[in-house]
Amino acid sequence: MESMLTAGTNVVRFPGPRVLASPRYDQRSLLEAVYAAGSLPIAAEDRTTKAMATRLTICGFVVVDEVQADGTARRLRASEAIYGSTERPWRVSKPSSRYALHDLPATDEDMFAALPA
Repeated sequence: MESMLTAGTNVVRFPGPRVLASPRYDQRSLLEAVYAAGSLPIAAEDRTTKAMATRLTICGFVVVDEVQADGTARRLRASEAIYGSTERPWRVSKPSSRYALHDLPATDEDMFAALPA
């Protein structure tokens, strides 16, 4: 017995207007803005942008500094950024390189050379 396969779709369209992604609420746009500018200030009361920055911090794409009352910045760990308050503004910036360039081997052969025991 043969069964006929019907070409159909498994995508269901929900009723209502479709909301377009806003650059302000889009993680990719935030990441691109931070990388283009080097750093980006976030207002203290902007919870939505702080939540996006926190998600990017957890993934390691950006670092978050909390701007203190005296103007100094305190680096927030990802675990601290999750509980970000609206008391102080943040500065989101791209992370510095994790790897020191002076530690790289001179050639590929040096990278795979046997080390003395």
